[in-house]
Amino acid sequence: MKTSIIVAVYNTADYLKQCLDSLIRQTDSNIEILCVDDCSTDNSLEILRSYAACDNRIKLFRTEKNSGPAVARNIAIDNATGELTAFVDSDDWLSDDAIEKTATIFQ
Repeated sequence: MKTSIIVAVYNTADYLKQCLDSLIRQTDSNIEILCVDDCSTDNSLEILRSYAACDNRIKLFRTEKNSGPAVARNIAIDNATGELTAFVDSDDWLSDDAIEKTATIFQ
């Protein structure tokens, strides 16, 4: 069962690498990571582009103007292909098996 992990991003460059590293290390490999940059003014977008270039599970989107996390999350939801959806804040991180453990509940 595929899980779509949605990350709304706004000016969290100081934490974003730790967040993304925790997502790409997930033991459940059947994931996609949908990141939506909400017109960050720091280097969050550059970090996202760098990670997306190295991992094809990361899909990158950007709002046309700063619109808040609900709009960013809805953009990701509209593009998600997973049967399950998880929301992760861009200044948080998950344990390596978090998605696997969560997905087993729904199987």
